[in-house]
Formats: sequence, structure tokens, C-alpha cells
Amino acid sequence: MSAHNLNLALIAGESSGDQLAAELVKGTRASYQNVHAYGIAGEAMMREGVDAWWPSQSLALRGYFEPIRHLPRLLAMRSDLIRRLEISPPDVFVGVDAPDFNLGVETRLRVRGIKTMHYVSPSIWAWRPKRIEKIRAAAEHVLLIFPFEEQIYRDAGIPATYVGHPFAPHIPMLANVSAARQALQLGDEQTVIALLPGSRASEIEYNAPNFFKAAVLLSQQLGQVRFVLPIAHDALREQIMQLRQLYAPNIHLRLLDGQARSAIEAADAVLVASGTASLEVALYKKPMVISYKTSRLSVFIYKKVALQPRIGLPNILLNESFIPEVLQNDATPESLAKSLLNEMSRYAKDGTVVERLTTLHQSLLRDTPRLCAQAIGQVVGR
Repeated sequence: MSAHNLNLALIAGESSGDQLAAELVKGTRASYQNVHAYGIAGEAMMREGVDAWWPSQSLALRGYFEPIRHLPRLLAMRSDLIRRLEISPPDVFVGVDAPDFNLGVETRLRVRGIKTMHYVSPSIWAWRPKRIEKIRAAAEHVLLIFPFEEQIYRDAGIPATYVGHPFAPHIPMLANVSAARQALQLGDEQTVIALLPGSRASEIEYNAPNFFKAAVLLSQQLGQVRFVLPIAHDALREQIMQLRQLYAPNIHLRLLDGQARSAIEAADAVLVASGTASLEVALYKKPMVISYKTSRLSVFIYKKVALQPRIGLPNILLNESFIPEVLQNDATPESLAKSLLNEMSRYAKDGTVVERLTTLHQSLLRDTPRLCAQAIGQVVGR
């Protein structure tokens, strides 16, 4: 590699990883005169000039059984990618998230003398902590999105850089409620509650019934309340409509095509399934309740391997039970409605709640493209 050129191979397997990788490539273009980037890429990466050998969608598989069904195709794709990179080695390979696929690729490339990095640490702080040894073997440097992860990697002796969280720069410090409501054709004087029961069919199955039942109770107590529910992808629409008709046919509900952030920004309060959406709600500083239900078997397995007493990302980041988590058998319609009303009252009376969430937001803000480029420079020797 000359001082002006960078050959960069990447794999991003989800839409979120596609966005992260695109920002990373953008950062390298500010540091290197010529960047040739290629690999498994999504639309955002391609807009940054990344040559897509395969589309990111080819790795976007959910659940336990779908990856098994596609295993022959995935193994063939992985072998072909490794072969191509061996023939023409990049200056550095960056695996973005998708650890089940990327860590194996990184390990095989590193054995062959190719410099490797991993972007987004697996949740070793939540479960399966021994995975850090697999990461040690796979990546020369890890790019982290949570500030507390730096100490974990420092203690393990693995080079790592905290580069900020991808949500933070794209969510305003102060929500523009009026503009969000105008975009969704909601009145400024209405009480609006967003329902976010999940983005997978199994999550909808377990969470949506009690979310809808809680919405009925909230309608009875708040009067003319409007509910908005963003549908993550069209395959879930029929399932959600059937559950709505079964459990809450008379509530005032708008189903949205995606638009989750608009729904959150427009809302007075949010009922959200645990996951990354809970962090988005926290960064919008909205009254919220985190809830989650799943199968008994999943709960049994999780309790056996979990290291964290909390499941909500905001609570994990704050290292306290700051936001209510109403889970499993406790997640009754009555408890969900009561907890959300209590949170709406707490936010209205206690200004320090929003202050804490603002501090959290600020802690996740970094100059991510520049920090990624600097870390790449360290690995490749410039």
C-alpha cells in the first residue's frame, strides 16, 4: 500500500451493518487519496462506491432455522470470497457485525497473513463471554459502538477503539414533535402513543396481543389517544392487522410503513419490545416501558447463559434499572398500561430524567468516520 491508496475489503450482512460500513468507507476517503472498496455490500455502501461482489441481503437471515436451510449457499459464498481475497489480498479486511459469518472469515484470512478488523463487538458482556477468544483469534483490532466495551477489551489485551454508536448522530438532541406529527398527519393537541412490538413474526406473536390490550386500557384512561405502529416490513402487516382486529378493534390506530423514528419522535410515550428500538426511544428522550415475551424454552436457555440482570440497552448503558422493564408473565395489559402512565407522569414532573438521557446520548456521539479511518491506519501501518 502506498501512502495514498487503500484496498479495503468488507462484509456487511444487515441494513444496519450496511450503514456502518458506508460511514467507515466515507471516513477512509478523507484519509486516503484512492480507496478501492469491495466485498458483500448493501445499497448505502454501493452509494459510497463499494463494489458489491454479493448483496448484503444474501446474509440477512433470521432465527435459528433459516441459516441452516441456506447453509450450502453460505458456505459456497464464503469459500469463494476467501479464495478471491487470497488471490488478490486487500490491505485490510473489515467484518461489520454478522459475527457468526464474519469471525470465521476473519480467522481464515488472518491465518493467511491478511490484516483483519471487526466492527461491532458481539454481546460478550450479555452472554457467551468466551467468544472473546474467538474474536482474539479473528481480528487484529475491534471497532466498538458502546463506551463500556473498551474496558472489556483492554482487560483482555485486545486492541480496540470506541468509535461511537451509529444511532447517536442521526437522532436530534431535542425531538421536533410538531414536524414529526405533521409528517404523519397527526394533530399537535392529540395524545400519541407509539407501539413497537418487534420486527420479527415471533416477536409480534408474543408481544403484540398484550400491547394491543394495554392500548385499550390506555384509551379508556386517556380519552382521545391516537396510537401509531410502524410495521418493520410488509410481511408482518397481515399478522398485525389480524391481532389488532382480535384484541383492539376500536382503538384509533395508524399503521405505518416503517417510519419507526418518525413514530417515536411524534409520540408522547412509547411501549417498546426490548432490542435496539429501546435505545432509539431513549435517545429521543420519550417516556417508555420496555417489555418482552418469548417462549418458555428461550427464557430457560437465556437464564442459563445470561450475564446481565437487565435486557434493555438503555438500562445496560446506564448500569441501573432506570427505565421499567416489564417482562414475560409480568407483562400483563394492566401492568403495561399502568407502568407507561407512571412514566409519563415521571417525565413530566422530574426534569432530571431527560437530563440523564441527554447525557447518555452525548456519550454515544463521536466522530465515527474519522475514528474508524484512524484505526484502519494503525492496522495497515499508516
